[in-house]
Amino acid sequence: MMDFITDSTKFLDRLAGNTEHFRNAMTKAGFIVSGDNHPICPVMLGDAKLATTFADKMMEKGIYVIGFSYPVVPKDKARICVQISAAHSTEDIDRAVK
Repeated sequence: MMDFITDSTKFLDRLAGNTEHFRNAMTKAGFIVSGDNHPICPVMLGDAKLATTFADKMMEKGIYVIGFSYPVVPKDKARICVQISAAHSTEDIDRAVK
């Protein structure tokens, strides 16, 4: 099993593709996704109440994101963080973006 994990880039390639797809789709939808091409994607919202409401509404739809606001992040830098994985399908990502 360890040979499979260390010899294959299948999961890393899928993770990279999923991350790129999510970041591109969110940017196209008008959001600012901070950071480089990393699977933990901070979606910048600015307002603390908006980040909390956004995270709550996503949870109601079965999509798990976490809202962060001051004092965890600087004032006016509130965000939700989305963690992309290799297990997500393209449909999962598209559903989250909608």
